[in-house]
Amino acid sequence: MSDAAATASKPSPLHYISEHLQDLRNKGTAPKLRVLDGEQKPVAVFDGKEIINLASNNYLGLTTHKSLRKASLEATRKYGVGAGAVRTIAGTMKLHMELEEQIARFKNVEACVVFQSGFTANAGTVSAVLGKEDLIISDELNHASIIDGARLSKATIKVFKHKDVQDCERILQETANWNGHKLIITDGVFSMDGEIAPLPELCTLAEKYNCIMMIDDAHSSGVLGRNGRGTVDHLNCHGRVHIQVGTLSKAIGAMGGYVCGSRDLIDYLYLRARPFLFSTSHPPGTAAACQAAFTLLDSPEGERLVKKLWANTKFFKRELKKRGFQFKASETPIIPIHVGEVAKAFEFSRKLFDAGVFAPAVGYPTVAEGKARLRAIVSATHKREHLLRAADTLAEVGKTLGVV
Repeated sequence: MSDAAATASKPSPLHYISEHLQDLRNKGTAPKLRVLDGEQKPVAVFDGKEIINLASNNYLGLTTHKSLRKASLEATRKYGVGAGAVRTIAGTMKLHMELEEQIARFKNVEACVVFQSGFTANAGTVSAVLGKEDLIISDELNHASIIDGARLSKATIKVFKHKDVQDCERILQETANWNGHKLIITDGVFSMDGEIAPLPELCTLAEKYNCIMMIDDAHSSGVLGRNGRGTVDHLNCHGRVHIQVGTLSKAIGAMGGYVCGSRDLIDYLYLRARPFLFSTSHPPGTAAACQAAFTLLDSPEGERLVKKLWANTKFFKRELKKRGFQFKASETPIIPIHVGEVAKAFEFSRKLFDAGVFAPAVGYPTVAEGKARLRAIVSATHKREHLLRAADTLAEVGKTLGVV
């Protein structure tokens, strides 16, 4: 037997991956990616089928807004399709600096740095500002990017019960004599249940126990606060949060993440945040589209879009409650429809899709075992007829599965 034939006859060293994958498929928990054909809109074509889209983070409909399209096309024609390097070498364009200055003004802080994604903004920042001698106090339902950043920092991690300020203080009391730096970190809006963090109370603890206060406002940017300024503005905590993370990939309609804070913090992240140091910067078209989005947000049209988002949210929640659905925790356009069993949640999502509504199932490890759900997200661009039809379909399919 030739060497090539002998090698071909051996099992792949990755055979265990195939086994795990087949196990997931057998359980009905390995869905294929839904492929979008066309624009990200409230009614869109996925897998060749026109669907009411409750799956997108496109809260304000900016992915297809004419002002963002125009800005992106003009910047691409003027500057090309890419920056050509990381920011610390030759990839910092005037557009990038202007965008950071614009976001800082919008968020009422000294400075801002833009990252390639919200995930890298969180992971890169936590791991840059803390080290192995330090302590992180983190909400148990914080986003995966916060968890990964905490692990990368090698700091000691203590987790407090979800939104439980007293449990957070218990940890702070137990670690009152900690020698290193301490960081309290929370999502502004929790992405799976749509809850708002108890930020004022956490800020008070940070001040009392001399902690850095950090918030991930990914699902708050463009949603909460004046013209979508986020949780800090919504809860009047300006000047009390040292590090604010946001995203450019959800309500802003484009791609990327950012960190806001003091000038020294941002200058330090330019030098020490690894995703910033080792990733090529945003294409000119993306940076220009983000600029156009913040200009729009800070205008009467932006204010109208945020109000429409909330009007649609209240309408859809009211219609779902009429049909027997309960989601007491949600305070935002994120609407969880709890199912429990993960296979059942995926079955619910598949049957909904067949009936013309796209609301993805979410199971472990995104949420805890036994807490699988569908997550529906409302946008400013949904029409009432879309939301009524979606509510009817959710109820009809939910009844067949005993969900409602």
